[in-house]
Amino acid sequence: MPLYLDTHKKIPGLTAEAVAQAHAADLACQGKHGVNYYRYWYDEATGKVFCLVEAPSPEAAIAVHREAHGLLADEIVEVKEGA
Repeated sequence: MPLYLDTHKKIPGLTAEAVAQAHAADLACQGKHGVNYYRYWYDEATGKVFCLVEAPSPEAAIAVHREAHGLLADEIVEVKEGA
């Protein structure tokens, strides 16, 4: 299954707690979309967030964010894992 990295360029008021809650919400509803959100990285100062997700399509990954919390990524790119 393809692996994607999505980018949220600026989430106003981003905090560590808020991004953890959003990730937990993704995990709670990902199964019905055939998606696996693995990890996320964030920068509170800029409001940037990056999510690593395995999904059958970008649309499936987007559907999880839409349902879980409504914070849609600005960009989603298919990536390959390296060493």
